[in-house]
Amino acid sequence: MIQRFTTVTFQELLTNMTDDRRSHNRISIRLPVKWDAMSGSHEARTDDISLSGCFIDTAARVELEEVVELEVQLPSGDWLPISGTVASYQPSIGFGLVFSSLTKEAEDALTNLLR
Repeated sequence: MIQRFTTVTFQELLTNMTDDRRSHNRISIRLPVKWDAMSGSHEARTDDISLSGCFIDTAARVELEEVVELEVQLPSGDWLPISGTVASYQPSIGFGLVFSSLTKEAEDALTNLLR
């Protein structure tokens, strides 16, 4: 049996994602965030968040597929470190981040936040 595979780039995969195809529900919530990127250290706020990613409101520049080390300040005041990859970028508006594999602590904190 011959199997045929189609090669899909990361960008093509992300371009085909729509809100109704997301694997996790998102909630709108404004949480302070800090992150380090190729362009330097930045502070901003989330626009929404889920177990699989978030959107960051910022004028800061990022690159598609850039890995970002993000810290999200939870309502408790604790900072939650999360790593992700830039999935979308809208200049002067912000960027969408797809979380990399979450630690158990991060998954639990986000699950509690999303309740």
